Amino acid sequence: MTEFFAPDDRARLEAAAELLGGSFLRVDALADVPDTSRARVVVTSWGAAPFTAELLDALPALGLVAHTGASVRALVTDEVFDRDVLVTQAGTGMARSVAEVSLAFTLALLHRVPRMHNALRDGSAAWHRPESAGVQHEILGAPIAVVGASRTGRAYLELIGALGAEPLLVDPTLGAQEAAALGAELVGLDEALTRARIVALHAPSLPVTHRMLGARELALMPDGAGLVNTARSWLVDERALLRELETGRIDAAIDVFDEEPLPAGSPLRRLPNVLLTPHRAAGTWEGRLRQGRIVADEIEAFARRVPLRHTVSREPLAVLA
Repeated sequence: MTEFFAPDDRARLEAAAELLGGSFLRVDALADVPDTSRARVVVTSWGAAPFTAELLDALPALGLVAHTGASVRALVTDEVFDRDVLVTQAGTGMARSVAEVSLAFTLALLHRVPRMHNALRDGSAAWHRPESAGVQHEILGAPIAVVGASRTGRAYLELIGALGAEPLLVDPTLGAQEAAALGAELVGLDEALTRARIVALHAPSLPVTHRMLGARELALMPDGAGLVNTARSWLVDERALLRELETGRIDAAIDVFDEEPLPAGSPLRRLPNVLLTPHRAAGTWEGRLRQGRIVADEIEAFARRVPLRHTVSREPLAVLA
């Protein structure tokens, strides 16, 4: 937890704990706490155990679960809401970090960096010849499809817009005027895939978005186009993507996978037209501290009995993957 909380935010947590009639205690697991009966707030991170009925029975005074990450689907159960426990998360603090990695991926694919890097690493001299390198592009004037106006999607739109891209936005929850206010042209998914030089995924993991990019959709992408995925592997048929990448027709930059860590024998590791990172797009120092600050804000608000800003309710959580 130390990576999330700067000294001033740790001090705020301690002050909030005093307001709640207790003290702030850092532990690696609730099983390490000799007496959890007075705990009013539990701060969680990735890998925390689900809040089962048995665990909640050991936390009779619990009023708030504050998650330092974004998705709470893996740890929050219906029992949490049945007992009127509030749930909050710090996903907003991750948006800038992930958007910057998406931008880095975008620039890398436009400039054919993965192909050239892998060719040089493997000893090939062919990529010194322009006819072998393929067409390299600038982001200025590039049509870039942004699938999903999420927090991260909006941060990414701001970044690519500032660099002169021509964003195409796919999001059925928005109208054309709302998209225009974000600096983008609202289009359907098929049109975006057909027109875009880069397709960047920032959609949520919902039943309707499961494998929204399959073999048919990937085939719509122009030769030389690139796919950027820093969202969830849920959005893409990974096998169909692998088949398309193996043809060499398109490129991809990927931070998320069906199986994580990505297996050592995964064919994705061997393809020259793929850039891979190990689900670390949100892992910046600044982003982690921003997430901690949000959690401290929420706990402070809970202690002072004022409304929280980042609560999660039962209804939307029920449809998240």
